[in-house]
Amino acid sequence: MSLSIESPVTRLLQQESISFDVVEIPLTEDQKPVRSLEELLLKQGLDPQSVVRSVLFKTDANEFVMLAVAGGGRADWGVLRKHLNVRKCRMAEFDEVPAATGYVVGAVPPVALPEEVKVLVDASVQRYERVVIGSGVLGYALSLKGADLLRLLGHADIGVFAGQGS
Repeated sequence: MSLSIESPVTRLLQQESISFDVVEIPLTEDQKPVRSLEELLLKQGLDPQSVVRSVLFKTDANEFVMLAVAGGGRADWGVLRKHLNVRKCRMAEFDEVPAATGYVVGAVPPVALPEEVKVLVDASVQRYERVVIGSGVLGYALSLKGADLLRLLGHADIGVFAGQGS
């Protein structure tokens, strides 16, 4: 059975003729995505390391920057500050995420974002044939070819912005 959801992300993928699969992520009773996402993905034949997390930062210039990173990498603050040419940047606060991106925490994609959100893509995203991204709808993710995601992110800066996660 093929799941169907609609969001700015799915509309963008359809508009660009990019095929994708919807991955259901069961929510806990308090409406948060399950913690065992890796286990869930393995059961569906997807590499848990292929999840592209979309991490939102706010610079001292009051600009929002999205970092798309795969493989559990963590942002390298020094590299980020230098690349963005800012003295300070921090992770966006919980309530800043929907205000800046239009999506709730847990469903944020690296694409279909407001124009003013600058996107950086960590080189880790290039390692995976298929990637899993936020769908824009809490409780669902999208699986698509990594090359298709990179094509959509053609305007983004690609570089090494993260170190390996612990």
